[in-house]
Amino acid sequence: MSSAHTAKPLSDADIVALYFARDEQAIRRTDEKYGSFCHRMALHILHNEQDAEECVNDTYLKAWHTIPPTRPKSLQAFLGRIVKNLSINRYHESKAQKRNRDFDLSLEELADCIPAPDEASDALPALFNEFLGGLDPTERKLFVGRYWHSYPMERLAQAYGLTVNAVTLRIARTRGKLRDFLTERGYHI
Repeated sequence: MSSAHTAKPLSDADIVALYFARDEQAIRRTDEKYGSFCHRMALHILHNEQDAEECVNDTYLKAWHTIPPTRPKSLQAFLGRIVKNLSINRYHESKAQKRNRDFDLSLEELADCIPAPDEASDALPALFNEFLGGLDPTERKLFVGRYWHSYPMERLAQAYGLTVNAVTLRIARTRGKLRDFLTERGYHI
């Protein structure tokens, strides 16, 4: 193999020197030497190829902005810490977005069985507690899991050994019972 086709990997000290010289070759050389290491670490946390690639790119950007003044003793450990932290943060953001989608969906489901805000009163929390107290334990756990914790139907089905269709049907029936319960107490739904 000709040396014109393959560049010898630089030492960590040489790569760090490129960062200190603000030479853009620092990022290319970092990628050549540690790109697969960073990618494997990000992919292990995120389980998503595109997210992992974005975290690796963000790692290089963060390295560019922190070297200098930082002079890492081990460039691999330095990059590993950055990519790990960025990947964990992205993982948590992704989970939070999914929880928010589940929360929004559960609120839409409840919209047809709770009174309008102008009709809601201070008595409503006590009425909800009374309603929940009158449910059988599984029905109550499913309802609270869906509308208090915003769990997806799949998670509830798995937790209670039911099918998703069975959970969906039971929760829909419970919403109907709540609507009837509140209507009987004078609330217009």
